[in-house]
Amino acid sequence: MHLADITMFHAPDSGGVRTYLQAKHRHLATLPDVEANLLIPAGEHQTLGALQTLPAFRLPLGQGYRFPLRRGPWRDALVELGPDLIEAGDPYVTAWAALDAGQQLGVPVVGFYHSDLPRLMGDRFGAPVARRLKRYVADLYGRFDSVLVPCRSMGERLEDWGVQGVRVQPLGVDLDTFHPRRRQETLRETLGLADTTRLLVFAGRNSREKNVNDLLATAQRLGRGYHLLLMGPGMPTQVPDNVSVISRCCSPNEVARALASADAMVHAGTRETFGLVALEAMASGLPVVAARAGALIENVPLGCGVLCEPHAPQAMARAVEELFLNDAAAIGRHARRHVERHYRWSKVIDGLLDHYRSLSPTLATATRCQHG
Repeated sequence: MHLADITMFHAPDSGGVRTYLQAKHRHLATLPDVEANLLIPAGEHQTLGALQTLPAFRLPLGQGYRFPLRRGPWRDALVELGPDLIEAGDPYVTAWAALDAGQQLGVPVVGFYHSDLPRLMGDRFGAPVARRLKRYVADLYGRFDSVLVPCRSMGERLEDWGVQGVRVQPLGVDLDTFHPRRRQETLRETLGLADTTRLLVFAGRNSREKNVNDLLATAQRLGRGYHLLLMGPGMPTQVPDNVSVISRCCSPNEVARALASADAMVHAGTRETFGLVALEAMASGLPVVAARAGALIENVPLGCGVLCEPHAPQAMARAVEELFLNDAAAIGRHARRHVERHYRWSKVIDGLLDHYRSLSPTLATATRCQHG
């Protein structure tokens, strides 16, 4: 089986899509019957093993993202690779290039709808923009042989717009990197916290949909018995006294140490399509207090944390206090077991491969020959 992934959502400071692709290709590299290539934008044309880059325009203020302007070079690169199946990981030029290449090669093309483009752009530019983007998304994703989404709510939205063949494909968690054993007591010492202070943490970009201001208001309401650590690029510098900020892109290991060293995660995001950092916190043995919205509804189940009213710092502060009236550490241990059971990367990717095989008689026949 020869697979090819193509996306513009792969940059040094990018988030869940890059994490998914890196984990996916690490696992695929261990399988003797699978060859996999990854085609992404960069400053120049390079081939480094299974990774191939093509030059693309660097977006100003775009966190390192590059935007391909012409589909031809990307289509031609895919055709030259000659995969048995192509997965497109963004709704822009590379998605159309993947469809063109799939048609030329006669192979299935899968579209992974990672982010809710109409909703995100509609929040910024208004309802007319959202309506136009809904039509665009429905047209584009209606052309794929299969459409993957990271949560049920996004799948329901696509189906409402008329897209067929939608499949929920959860992401996974690196259970070795995100583990309770990463706990370091020196973090609390560095922050100057008393042993009785509850340490809360959030890691991610300070983008509009993350609602970081709600977290600041929550910390202010909770007061001195609690301390909030914010980690990620663009975090605010003027914060309440019980908030500390690391305003830069943090490595997975740094985030993992902070998560394992905290007492709970707080997440006020209302536009999460998967909410990977919440699962990483749970893998680290943390309970999660989150807004009852988006994929967090699905991925923070009963017994792993507390969901509260969105855009309501008072409700979130109350949920945090209620969490610690119970055995928060026991909730964190249950959260770890939940992630181990459902979100191990090897399990996630093996399920994805089964889906790939169902799309193509050629792939299914090749698999039977190799294992027969």
